[in-house]
Amino acid sequence: MSFYFLEATAFIKLFVQEPGTDSLIRLLEPLEDNRKLIAASTPLEVYAAIRRRERAGAIAPEDAAAALESLRQESARTVQQPLNPAVLEAARQLLDRTALRWPEALQLGAALTARDMFQGADIVFVSTSAPLLETAKAEGLEPLDPTRGPVAAE
Repeated sequence: MSFYFLEATAFIKLFVQEPGTDSLIRLLEPLEDNRKLIAASTPLEVYAAIRRRERAGAIAPEDAAAALESLRQESARTVQQPLNPAVLEAARQLLDRTALRWPEALQLGAALTARDMFQGADIVFVSTSAPLLETAKAEGLEPLDPTRGPVAAE
C-alpha cells in the first residue's frame, strides 16, 4: 500500500488552480484520507502562499477566502506528521549532506520520519521541486511531480 506525502508545492495545488492541479486531484480523489500525509507546517506554508498571492492581486479576496476554507478542511482530513525531534533531526542531517534549503529539508525530513512510522509501506513524495524530488529519490522515496502528466494512485 502506498501513502502520498504532499510537500507544500504540491499541496497548494488543491486550493489554487495551477499546472498539475487536475492531475493531483485525480490522484487523490480515490484515496482514503489516512493515505494522504503532510508535514504539520504545510498548512501554514500554503496559507502564507495564498495570502501572498491575494496581496499581489493574483487571487481575488473572495477566491482567497474560499481557498483558505478549503485548506482548513483538507488539512483537518489529512494525516499530519508533527514537527517532533525526529523530524528536526532528519532535516538537520539532510542539511548536512545536501544543498536543500531548510524548509525543503523540513518537508523531506517529515516524509522520511513518516516512512519510519509506516514501516513496510511505500511513501510517494509528491512535489513540483526538481531538486527536492531528486533528493527524495536518493533517500529511497518514490518521487512524483503532478505537473509531469497524468498520475494514478496504486
